[in-house]
Order: sequence, then C-alpha cells, then structure tokens
Amino acid sequence: MKMRTITTIAVWAGLLLAVAATAGAQAQPAAAQVGSAQANVPQLEARPRYKIEPGDSFDIAFELSPEFNQAAISVQPDGFVTLKGVGDLMVQGKTVPELTETLRQEYGKFLNNPTVSVVLKDFQKPYFVADGQVLRPGKYDLRADTTLTEALAIAGGLTDASKHSHVQLYRRVSNGWTFAQIVNVKRMEKSGQLTEDPYLHPGDMLFVPKNNWSKVMPFIPRTGASAAAVSAY
Repeated sequence: MKMRTITTIAVWAGLLLAVAATAGAQAQPAAAQVGSAQANVPQLEARPRYKIEPGDSFDIAFELSPEFNQAAISVQPDGFVTLKGVGDLMVQGKTVPELTETLRQEYGKFLNNPTVSVVLKDFQKPYFVADGQVLRPGKYDLRADTTLTEALAIAGGLTDASKHSHVQLYRRVSNGWTFAQIVNVKRMEKSGQLTEDPYLHPGDMLFVPKNNWSKVMPFIPRTGASAAAVSAY
C-alpha cells in the first residue's frame, strides 16, 4: 500500500510539473519576443553613467565666453531646458559628457570652438526595484557599480521558491519600451563567471519568478507516507 501511495504521488508530481512547464512557456510570450529581438536591443554597459532626468539641475560655464554662463538650470517635466543664445534644448536622457558635447556643437554655431563645462548640482537619487521571490521585495537606493547579484543580496537574497536560473531584468529606455534580459544566476554561481553579472542602471527592476516545483506543491497530497515521499523530491 505504501509503495502504491508513493507511486501515485510521483505520477501526480510528474503531471503537475509538466503542466506548470507548459503554462509557464505560454505565460511568457513577451520574453520570447524580447529574445528574438536581441539584435536590435542596446546591450548593457559595463559601468553605466547617470542620465539627466526632469527635476535635475546643473551649471554650465564657458572658459572664454562667460556671458553665456548659467547656474542652476532646471530640467522641466518635458525634458527641456532654456539656454542663453540657444533657446530650448532637450537634455533628458543624456549623460554629462553627452550634454557637454551637445552644448559644444550648439554654441559652436556662433562661437569659435567653445570650451564648456557642465556640473550637476541637484539630481534624483538613483534606485532599483526588486520583486518576486526575494526575501525583502521593494525599492532600494542604487550605489555606483552595483551588479545584479549584489542587488539581490541587498533585497535579502532569494527565497527557496525562486527560479534563480531565470532572473529577469527590466529597464526603461528613451523610446518608451522596456528592455528585458534573462540572467541565469544559478549557472553564474556554479561557473564563477562573474563577467556575466550585469551592472544595474537607475530605475532598473529585477523580478524573480517561482520555480516549477513550488507551483505544484500546493496541489500534491501531503498526509502520512505521502508527505515523506513528496519531501524527497
């Protein structure tokens, strides 16, 4: 009788795992689409630079043309600023070096080879979000050079129900769509290939899904000998 119960549980487990795997594949068409479009997706930078956002402010100074200097230039909600001699200029999404080059080109239209410097004065505090199967889901401050695995540790680490071979990284980019990368933390930990551990950008979101076994466990009978049999899987 005991062997029959164990065999029945094993059949239950096999069938439910198969159903969960099929459902999981059907429930993630977006991930498949993202994978097919990898060729058109910007790759992660090794060490990301801060990008200017609405609400930030900065100073600009010209070495030989101080009449164009401006202090505490505030980035408007639409991403534009108003500059002396240039007028409205879109700056949202630019790094400081990119903005410096843009200013050099814009002012170069009427100044001879201008030398300009940009200094950020006030900016949004970088953050990331961790959700899903982490011990402490939530929003966290993002320090410089924080990698994905470091961010997971900041969020308390992974739960026993996590599918750590399928950690999902989501990112907002300038044209409004979401960039997604699947990171196999399990393989990375086994191989020691930390070069596969991407650096996070401000505003990134990590989502850790449940593993298939944790999805079927609630449906498996757990009484007497069956509970012992299930615990062996």
